[in-house]
Amino acid sequence: MKIEIDIDGVILDYESVLKTYGDLYDFIEIKKDGIINRNEHYLRNRYDWTDEERMNFINKYFLELSMKTPLILGAKDVIDMLQKEEIKLIIISAIGGMIEEMKDVAIEKFEKEGIYLINIIGSDVCKKLSSNGIKTIYFRDKEMKVLEQNENLKEVSNWGEIYRYIKEMQIK
Repeated sequence: MKIEIDIDGVILDYESVLKTYGDLYDFIEIKKDGIINRNEHYLRNRYDWTDEERMNFINKYFLELSMKTPLILGAKDVIDMLQKEEIKLIIISAIGGMIEEMKDVAIEKFEKEGIYLINIIGSDVCKKLSSNGIKTIYFRDKEMKVLEQNENLKEVSNWGEIYRYIKEMQIK
């Protein structure tokens, strides 16, 4: 079995880190109260920043924050279990799309943790994957907006749920 996994917000807790430091940047550096949607994790949808303010944040903090970002609780344990069961894990991610070095930081972090993944390929959209019959697990904070689930799209919020769902798919 092959499983494709996204990096940001699934293996690495980057979305939480971005929200925290984005809020600090918004309040302290640009002196705004620019949060327009607390439940959004995309910068352009979370804050009322100008393009210049957003790009300043990206250029100043993205690489530094990627180095600080921890693994999501349970990620390493479940990845280790899946790999022992000879399940091939392929990374799908847009990481490095804006700052190329972020991809290298992620690979280095995985290697330090003993996580060895097959490849990192470009990202796709869960709805598109699931509508094409591909079993898709969408991992996110429960506070985020909800996707309409179907037989090919399962929404989860922790690595225990991911492992359970994968095992259920193997039984079917």
